[in-house]
Amino acid sequence: MISCCTPNTKTDLPELDVDELAALCKALAHPARVQLLRYLAAYGACYFGSLTDVLPLAPSTISQHVTILKQAGLILGSADEQRVCYCVNPERLEQLKKLIGCL
Repeated sequence: MISCCTPNTKTDLPELDVDELAALCKALAHPARVQLLRYLAAYGACYFGSLTDVLPLAPSTISQHVTILKQAGLILGSADEQRVCYCVNPERLEQLKKLIGCL
């Protein structure tokens, strides 16, 4: 028979912004977005064309995933002539890590 864990009698839980954590988790709720974020974290900034080489998805689909990550603040984009360069927002990623650590 499987036994439950010993109850935690600690009541001083760290402060947790549940809405913020939920929004960030929702942005990462698709495997393609997790892969894009990992790619950008590992390789630094890249142009949108490079992102289409990361996943076997249509450019329009990747663009939708990038938009969701940008709206969540997990990645940043800057225009360079006719291209857009994306990179991870390190402050926002650190905030996500801290929020998860409060669980």
